[in-house]
Amino acid sequence: MGSTRRLALAAVAAGLFAAACTTGGGGGTGAAPAPRDDEQVTVTVWSNFADHELRALNKTLDGFHAKHPNITIRSEGSQDDDKITQSIRGGTAPDVAISFSTDLLGQYCSSGAWQDLRPYLDRDKVDLGQIPQAVRDYTEYRGTRCAMPLLADVYGLYYNKEMFAKAGITSPPRTLSELTEVAKRLTVFNPDGSIQVAGFVPTINFYNHRPQMLAPHWNAQWQKPDGGSAMASDPGWKEMFTWLKELTDFYGKDRLASFTAAAGQQYSADNAFQQGRVAMMLDGEYRTAFIAQQTPNLAYGTAPFPVADSRQELYGGGYTTGTIIGIPRGAKNPGAAWELVKYLTTDTDALVELSNGLRNIPTTKAALDSPKLQADDNFRTFMRIFSSPRLATSPSAPNGASYVKFTEDFASRWLGGEVPNLDEGLAALAKQIDDNAALGGK
Repeated sequence: MGSTRRLALAAVAAGLFAAACTTGGGGGTGAAPAPRDDEQVTVTVWSNFADHELRALNKTLDGFHAKHPNITIRSEGSQDDDKITQSIRGGTAPDVAISFSTDLLGQYCSSGAWQDLRPYLDRDKVDLGQIPQAVRDYTEYRGTRCAMPLLADVYGLYYNKEMFAKAGITSPPRTLSELTEVAKRLTVFNPDGSIQVAGFVPTINFYNHRPQMLAPHWNAQWQKPDGGSAMASDPGWKEMFTWLKELTDFYGKDRLASFTAAAGQQYSADNAFQQGRVAMMLDGEYRTAFIAQQTPNLAYGTAPFPVADSRQELYGGGYTTGTIIGIPRGAKNPGAAWELVKYLTTDTDALVELSNGLRNIPTTKAALDSPKLQADDNFRTFMRIFSSPRLATSPSAPNGASYVKFTEDFASRWLGGEVPNLDEGLAALAKQIDDNAALGGK
């Protein structure tokens, strides 16, 4: 599930929480018992999967029903976060909710819209150590674990092997200075000065070239120890924005605007990388499935994304986010719902089957090591990034992804030449984020 779609869904759903927090059935504070073997129960599962993705999920749900024949699963796809939130508000919540929007996790947990799973985890002695710390971070908010991870997205570098070979480049760049050099070598301008092929597009919000995906490669932290915004205090942000601006100036902002406006849709076969109009880009593991289906003859490779020259120890890590699953407030069968949540997120064969069907990263060490996991060399790159101790994510917040949106807006102004002083601009951005957090409750 791509991050662009995640952020769009999160923005729509965020406005519904004020109402959702004040209505709907109670969730209880303990762990509801699992149904007896002779007790017939129907568990309703809502997700935003559709078409082949929904079929892949339903196949895995069938595996659960085979193990628990007394629990019938009613799976409903095309149910996004605003529908889930409205159902909680109206007292008609499903038993299990699957969300693509980790940016809403802080709201789900802090509002009680999704129930705290800690009593179930403690009762059943679930080993969370099987899950990387970054993934545990994006499924928990301030000690409340209201979600479990259901596969992950991991981000790295995609590069065009034919372009590299033609230019005599034998390996992908490991540092950002190397990336800059390679990007300039692989860029081709038309006679009128417009961009024919871009080595790397520094434009924020071009596909997955987003602040949260880029930040780990400078080790740029979103928050200070006191929880305030670190935009003005962490040097990684200034370094990141400086690098983006220098590469933007190389291309020319107007040329980049024309190029990105004409680029194909991110999830179509017209994707600029897949069409050979971009030599390198930052993207998730799911792109391997799109390429296999849409442009199978594309000669490409994957690698960890390059890191700041001063922070080469970061190489091999990257950004992660993912699909989350929880039990909404008002679920009619929470005990049976938990059995399903536990199965989907901790059973090795279930995770592997789902990963093979959806082409996302399984979220436990055992599933990553399973010989049943289908992975070519390009997909294994993301498995290695996921296993890196340098894996990073964005912090959960009670007001959703507003701090990311503010940062994206600032980045666009900065790269467009509308911010005369970067230090002052970052200080103003930090204040904007802190003021907004104070309104939403830190």
